[in-house]
Amino acid sequence: MIGWLEAVVLGLLQGLTEFLPISSSAHIRVVSAFFGWPDPGAAFTAVIQLGTETAVLIYFRKEIWEIISTWTRALWTPDLRSHYAARMGWYVIVGSLPIGVLGIVFKDQIETVFRDLRLVGTTLIVFAIILWFADHTARNKLTLEKHLSFTHAIVYGFAQALALIPGVSRSGGTITAGLLLDYRREDAAKYSFLLAIPAVLSSGLLEVAQIGGTTAPAWGPTILATIISFFVGYAAVAWFLKYIGSHRFTAFVIYRILLGLFVILAVTIGWIPAQG
Repeated sequence: MIGWLEAVVLGLLQGLTEFLPISSSAHIRVVSAFFGWPDPGAAFTAVIQLGTETAVLIYFRKEIWEIISTWTRALWTPDLRSHYAARMGWYVIVGSLPIGVLGIVFKDQIETVFRDLRLVGTTLIVFAIILWFADHTARNKLTLEKHLSFTHAIVYGFAQALALIPGVSRSGGTITAGLLLDYRREDAAKYSFLLAIPAVLSSGLLEVAQIGGTTAPAWGPTILATIISFFVGYAAVAWFLKYIGSHRFTAFVIYRILLGLFVILAVTIGWIPAQG
């Protein structure tokens, strides 16, 4: 059962790491194990992500409203169907399908074997290397408005679905895919945040119904963690978008590798258990 102290710490972690390519779910899993707290589980993580996703909704509120309103009007107004906002609505829908389908298919594994810290440490390192390669080979020139297509949306979608494994990182996976497709860093990050909205909101709301049960976290601490993650997350997304405008992802790559090595070492010598 998650207590109040755990809620504060994990809420801060969620807000700080959700939008950075370092995996918020991995940090929640690792920190809980290091302090001897029970694994909060995928349900707790899914619910407190509602806080950070609300931060995205507010930060991009004007663009999100334009996408929703234009997409809706385009359903019966053919002239609007080529508009960027209308197309973006479809791209978000199509890009969300892979994680939705795979999340259902692998639900049991997500709750169990995917949370093994040996796997978490390995994915932190492997996807750090992939991110580094993408960042240093990308031409950094394509924009969402001119170049995003259904094919690219599907590629982004499968990259996002990899984040069902803690350690991959939702933003890290989709941003890496965007870089490999030669999108600008800012555009890859923006689409990553927009694409996460349906997946995070749907998974979080589905888990809300389970809060308070014998296998789910309690309402009070979970709500506190969600509120904290909102305020910290809003600041984090604003900082991150500004940072990547003039910086590569090298610092995040190094951090992921060091954290991954620490996790594997800690499990190997018995500091922390591989499974909660």
